[in-house]
Amino acid sequence: MTTTAAPLNKITTTTIHIAALDGVVTVNSLFTFAVFLGLTWNPTDPNYILVDATATACAATSSIAEDLVAFHVYSFSSFLFSSLIALGMKQAIRSSEEGEHGVGLRSVAYVNLKVLRMGILASAAGSVLGCVFLTVAMVDLVQIKLGILGCWSWYSLAVTFGPLVILKQNQPVNLLTFSSAWNQLAFPSKPPPKLLKIALFVKKWPNKYQAGGLERHALTLHLALAKRGHELHIFTTAPANSSFPRYPMSNLYFHLTKPTAAGYLDQALVWKQFQTQNSTGKPFDVIHTESAGIMHTRSRSLTNLAVTWHGIAYEAIHSDIIQEVLRNSEESQAYALTARAFKVVEEVKFFQNYAHHVATSDHCGDVLKRIYMIPEERVHTILNGVDEEIFNPDLSKGKDFKLKIGISQSKALILGMAGRLVKDKGHPLMFEALKQMFMENSTFQASVIVLVAGDGPWGARYKDLGANLLVLGPLEQAQMSRFYNAIDIFVNPTLRAQGLDHTLLEAILSGKPVMATRLASITGSVIVGKEMGYTFSPTVSSLKKALYEVWEDGRGILEKKGQLARQRGVELFTAAKMAAAYERLFLCISSDSRNRDIYCKYQSQFG
Repeated sequence: MTTTAAPLNKITTTTIHIAALDGVVTVNSLFTFAVFLGLTWNPTDPNYILVDATATACAATSSIAEDLVAFHVYSFSSFLFSSLIALGMKQAIRSSEEGEHGVGLRSVAYVNLKVLRMGILASAAGSVLGCVFLTVAMVDLVQIKLGILGCWSWYSLAVTFGPLVILKQNQPVNLLTFSSAWNQLAFPSKPPPKLLKIALFVKKWPNKYQAGGLERHALTLHLALAKRGHELHIFTTAPANSSFPRYPMSNLYFHLTKPTAAGYLDQALVWKQFQTQNSTGKPFDVIHTESAGIMHTRSRSLTNLAVTWHGIAYEAIHSDIIQEVLRNSEESQAYALTARAFKVVEEVKFFQNYAHHVATSDHCGDVLKRIYMIPEERVHTILNGVDEEIFNPDLSKGKDFKLKIGISQSKALILGMAGRLVKDKGHPLMFEALKQMFMENSTFQASVIVLVAGDGPWGARYKDLGANLLVLGPLEQAQMSRFYNAIDIFVNPTLRAQGLDHTLLEAILSGKPVMATRLASITGSVIVGKEMGYTFSPTVSSLKKALYEVWEDGRGILEKKGQLARQRGVELFTAAKMAAAYERLFLCISSDSRNRDIYCKYQSQFG
């Protein structure tokens, strides 16, 4: 770096340069020491991890721990590179000085300015890269200790807010290996330049919004995709005793067949219809099946197929355990657990025949990868979404609904339940809890009103609990929106551990806090913290404790929880978010191989 040849530039501030280089070396040394400290202890020690052991979907994976170590090493290498450059420059400047009195008295040196600037720039770049890698390592450490960012934990987001998140998100993401829910990502609201020809297989198409979660998912998602301009061909069964609904869309086609005796799609007829349409015009870009709408025996050759699971046998084992625990001595043992175990084995085998799998909850996605051993690039989590234009806060709707059903504007706390009023939805549990609480606490009984929307055998039994428990029967979506706005909290005592219940999401988008059974799919995706709701174990005592907590908290706290719940709901649980995520997945896996480079990479909005 130093030379005696002309032309040279005389620098009279050598002490400043040396002081700056000394500062770089000192700072690098401190950061390097921090890196070594980070490598000396086990970040995954369960004694120091604050993630709830039951929230498996929020726990960091082994790949995050591997990234933590790797980024520590990258950081150390960058700081070492920077320090070596700085020390070399410092030594070169010292050796070029003239005079015998040292730097302090004679600070004139002859150096090459271009080389000096390049050296300082290289040293600074090394330090900056070291800081970047160390910052990213800190993001991974936060996720290991407090839960992955995908769970939207308040503490994780608070710690990583700002530069930490920005640095992490600026890196392009391979969507096929993205481990969290795609609902978190911000996809363009405008329809893409490439419109798809999509085939959907679904056992039943809902009529007048009276359907289960699977059918409602099919309706909400595929109508949204049709509105975005995609060509939809829906293969489903013809209704037996009612007319089929019509939609004013020229790009929406229904192919109806008579259902089998068990009510399923006739696979031979449906497959023939599919082949006919696949050879008409251009072939299908992507095939989508709601659960096993198309059997695995016909799916193994379809590389552009995605199956959405609304319930799998492994999750149902938890439901079977609950049912057995709650079984009274007069009921005979069902032996469901034994049969379910064999069902899991069958699913592990034939699930491999589907090219891509969509999990509707974080927990289901984790099970598909860990238990069913499906490669992570074939498992994608897209949480259920509901129509945000229908379900939103509206105090006037709630007030009108209460007046219509005869509830005065009293100070009573209003609890709401909705859905099928059957055993596996937890209504025997809720009935017994309310019965005991009404008997033991007259104040609670006098200050609480319970609204029940839905039909089933437990509707008539609820009426036996008194005048402050109103069974409203089944309600259509517009009425359900008013129902949610009339209540103070929505309660779902379900015993089914499968899928992601739409009623919870509808209540959240309506600005209401929710209370539900402590099942992995619910605690992993919906009620991820006490700030937005309440959870309970499927026992009468635990349910009573949670109901008393709600009652004691009162309407003021419930309103605050409802506001936080809606904020998260708007971020994750809208039909628009769900449809945009599915659209991007379909574009990514479509039959056009060029799409992988265009649509399978995601660049964050900060990029």
